[in-house]
Amino acid sequence: MTSAKDYPASAAAETRTLTGLDTRLVSCRACPRLVARREETARVKRAAFRDWEYWGRPVPGFGPKDASLVIAGLAPAAHGANRTGRMFTGDQAGDLLFATLHDLGLASRATATHRDDGLELHGVRVTAPVHCAPPANLPTTGERDTCRSWLVRELQLLRPTARSVVVLGGFGWQATLPALRQAGWNVPRPRPSFGHGVRTTLAPSDGTTTPLTVFGCYHVSRRNVSTRRLTPAMLREVLAEAAHAAGLPVVRPRAE
Repeated sequence: MTSAKDYPASAAAETRTLTGLDTRLVSCRACPRLVARREETARVKRAAFRDWEYWGRPVPGFGPKDASLVIAGLAPAAHGANRTGRMFTGDQAGDLLFATLHDLGLASRATATHRDDGLELHGVRVTAPVHCAPPANLPTTGERDTCRSWLVRELQLLRPTARSVVVLGGFGWQATLPALRQAGWNVPRPRPSFGHGVRTTLAPSDGTTTPLTVFGCYHVSRRNVSTRRLTPAMLREVLAEAAHAAGLPVVRPRAE
């Protein structure tokens, strides 16, 4: 019988579709600290959301199965995706991300409020290296490594169509590059350093798919946006370049 700790690796390896992966992922209980945190948050709630029925489970990726652009964040927010059940939905980070994607013609609407709000992404899949809301928004390295199997399998299933990846934040960068290597792309040694606007092109390790361009971008966190470390124009520029690398048609970015 598979233990909770071994579940991510065994369950991810057995899946053949993204739908199947998402179904198995939401049943994961591999990290006791994260399970306790997500379920306590769902039970106690925030006053502003006391009438909500929180999702309170691992949050799967979101977007079409043939996405050519992948956006990888950090982890679900306690009262955002952990509440709504969809990545970057229900918090200020998602407000900026989806508004920008809509501005570029890559999302059907500019707002994301809940799982059934009708939002669709065009050629884009949004995911994260950690799928449960961690205390203080900071997973441990052990939790990151345990959760990696889900991201590796997700990337493997996207390999036929994926052409570019945008990684939001330094933690996501450190977590996503190893997953890309395991999923079948050559990652240079030493690994490329994270920075906003940094890009690196990864060749497939077996030559069966086209190269993948990986872009670094400051995370769309409330702190980064409020201090203007990341501006809407900066985010729009990176996403537009990544969409171009992915072969996606975009609306010309507006000048600030």
